[in-house]
Amino acid sequence: MNNVFNVKKYFLGFSSSTIFCLALIITYGFLTQNTAAQSLSLGGNGDNTPIEVSATDGIEWQQQNSVFFARGNAKAVRGDIRIFADELRAYYRKNNTNQTEIWRLDAFGKVRIESPSETAYGDHAIYSADQRVLVLDGNNVRLVSGKDTISAEKQLEYWEDKNMAVARGNASVVREKKKLWADVLVAHTRQDKKGKTAVYRVDAFDKVRIVTSEETATADRGIYNVESGIATLVGSVKLKRADNLLQGCRAEVNLNTGISHLFGCGNSSTNRVSGTLVPTKKAK
Repeated sequence: MNNVFNVKKYFLGFSSSTIFCLALIITYGFLTQNTAAQSLSLGGNGDNTPIEVSATDGIEWQQQNSVFFARGNAKAVRGDIRIFADELRAYYRKNNTNQTEIWRLDAFGKVRIESPSETAYGDHAIYSADQRVLVLDGNNVRLVSGKDTISAEKQLEYWEDKNMAVARGNASVVREKKKLWADVLVAHTRQDKKGKTAVYRVDAFDKVRIVTSEETATADRGIYNVESGIATLVGSVKLKRADNLLQGCRAEVNLNTGISHLFGCGNSSTNRVSGTLVPTKKAK
């Protein structure tokens, strides 16, 4: 029988957008959901709704160290948000008003964070209420939201105060036939006219690669404008379509229309766009 602990006064200081913005991370603006309704966050904004914690191997309360341990198929539930892990640790303290607050939550082993619309996976997760930063890492870090799958070999993180989500280490986002890779992907979010949080710009750094059904584009850096649907690539740009290869210093790739424009490095006549065009062989 599971041991259940109902945390009534020990609440997390997560904002309503903490995990949801991971879902938005480098998704080309595919998603524009309401963070208050769709977040994976466990708390926030003075909401002291109880958190129910259960574990098959028991719950340990170390008052001297100000920490709770939940071990063995541990689960924390708050409203529609659920965290699963082999072990959960919640660190608490007294705040300036002498109220008890959880300032850090760690999850270890087979970590899964679920909301009605997103699921995040990893081996380890940490939320720091002081820094307002969430970090998810492990061997197969990913977040699935609808048709979008975001993954990174190193870690996924969200910087709450900066409205910035980051995927590090061969980061990628895949949706249907559109794919984007880079060593680091950074998604910037803001509220739209309807008051919903959405990605408006995605920055890609190092070993940038965009793959569509017709073309593969590579570069050193890239910026994706969500509203226009145009990705601007800079540095050692290469566009490859079938056996044709074009090279330049800058390119604009329209992910909506599939039309790409390639530019040279400057106004000098020596800085031209170059390429290799292979004629299609006629069928005999």
